[in-house]
Amino acid sequence: MLEFNFTPFPNLETHRLNLRRLTSTDVNEVLALRSNPEIMKFIPRPLITNQEEALEFIITMDTTIDSNTVINWAITTKENDKVIGMIGYYRMKPENYRAEVGYLLATEHHGKGIISEALQRVVKFGFEEMGLNSIEAVIDPENIASEKVLLKTNFEKEAYFKEYQFFDGIFFDSVFYSLLKKNFEKY
Repeated sequence: MLEFNFTPFPNLETHRLNLRRLTSTDVNEVLALRSNPEIMKFIPRPLITNQEEALEFIITMDTTIDSNTVINWAITTKENDKVIGMIGYYRMKPENYRAEVGYLLATEHHGKGIISEALQRVVKFGFEEMGLNSIEAVIDPENIASEKVLLKTNFEKEAYFKEYQFFDGIFFDSVFYSLLKKNFEKY
C-alpha cells in the first residue's frame, strides 16, 4: 500500500503556471471561485457564501494535506500570484495505488489551456512522486470542456453511471475517466 507524504509541500511549476499551497491570504480568491454558480455548476459541493467559509475551506485543505489524505494546489500564473483556480487529488485510494483528480478555474481563464497544462503536471507528479498506478476523474456528462481536457491528457472513458450521486435533492449521472501510468508514459 502506498504511503503519501506531502511535507514539505511540493510546489510545482509549468511553462506558464505555478502550483502552490493555498494560504489564508487567498481567502478572497477562494470565495470568488467557490461562490460562483457558473464555476461550481458541475461540482456537487455547496457554494461558499462568505469569507469565513472560504477560510474554513483553506484550513480544511491544510489539515488534509498535513495528514497526507488529500493534496490540493492553488493555480497561479507566473506573472501574478493571484489564485485563478485549484487542482488536486481527492478520494485517495492508497491501497489501490489510485487517486481522483479534480479541478476548477475562474471563468475568465477558460479556453486558454490552463487546466490542461496544470493537469499534465499534476498527473506527472501523481505517477512519478506519489507512486500512483492510475488516476481517475469523475465528471458530469454535460461538462464537455472537462471531457475535452481529460481526453487531451490521454484519459480514457471507463464508465457512465446513471444517477450515481445525490446532491442538493437531485440524483445526477457521472462519467468516470482514468489514466494508467503505462499509458501516461507513452503520452
